[in-house]
Amino acid sequence: MVDAPWASRLQDLADLTTPMTLRVAATLRLADHLADGVSGIDELARRTGTHARSLHRVLRHLVAMNVFTEPSPGSFELADLGKELCDHGPGDARTWLDLGTAVGRVDLALTNLLDVVRTGEPAPGENTWSALDADRALSDSFDDQMASGAAAKAPGLAAGYDWGTVERVVDVGGGNGTLLTALLLAHPHLRGTVVDRDGPIDNARRKFDGAGLTARASGAAQSFFDPLPAGADVYVICGVLHDWDDEHAGRILARAAEAAGSHGRVLVLESLLEPSSARSSTTDMDLLMMVTTGGRARPFEDMVALGAAAGLKVLSRKALTAPHTLIEFAAR
Repeated sequence: MVDAPWASRLQDLADLTTPMTLRVAATLRLADHLADGVSGIDELARRTGTHARSLHRVLRHLVAMNVFTEPSPGSFELADLGKELCDHGPGDARTWLDLGTAVGRVDLALTNLLDVVRTGEPAPGENTWSALDADRALSDSFDDQMASGAAAKAPGLAAGYDWGTVERVVDVGGGNGTLLTALLLAHPHLRGTVVDRDGPIDNARRKFDGAGLTARASGAAQSFFDPLPAGADVYVICGVLHDWDDEHAGRILARAAEAAGSHGRVLVLESLLEPSSARSSTTDMDLLMMVTTGGRARPFEDMVALGAAAGLKVLSRKALTAPHTLIEFAAR
């Protein structure tokens, strides 16, 4: 952004140049090329299939932002911050910023925010689930990105609930089985099933096989709007409900309640909106859902109401690693 006649903090917040140049760098894997010792602009352009002078201008801005350095004209190196853009860097930032991945593409939908605020409807053409069903590579990238979040939540869930009396667990919308795998490895007495679309379930079965869990873990390729595998002790719904509007989130909870019956439990793990101390990570996710899926982040009171409409009551609420909260439901 050019210098503007307002406070620098607001200018920094409003800037779109740096977010987009970071995404271009991530998509082109510039940090990995630099880490491999490729430093000259011409060779970087050749390897990335880009226009050298245009690429130089992108790199020059990222030097100004302390992501890269330019020790001599036209020769670039990684700064400490730039190392986070390498594949498998801290937090896996590169794949989340890559414009070729599911989440990278979804982020661009925020350019439709004004229309969504005016209409109250998600942006036209932003049906995330149809896009994933139509493109297996895109679907796999989504599963991998969601798996990194599930892996971060898994230790808290494994330690934050009494699994001693549980025999069978169903992970509703559990993607490629990362969360269920972690639970079963942490608690060897558990058996489990993950429910999701065809692509994620194929990946989950491979994950279970690789972890030596095929005797204890299975996958059910189906919609979670259809009847779920019945009779499990616990139904886990982790990071799913915020993807959906109240009608659809309620239907997911109702299916879990139906399958759990009078003796099972439904565990919902979500980032809750806390009006007194809003977290930018949660409000950011809330707006992204508003634009793309019509879903939303919810305060605890709204989760209670959704559960009640599905015939569930809250048994417990427990804060896990911020900003995640575990809510235990049972039949009313």
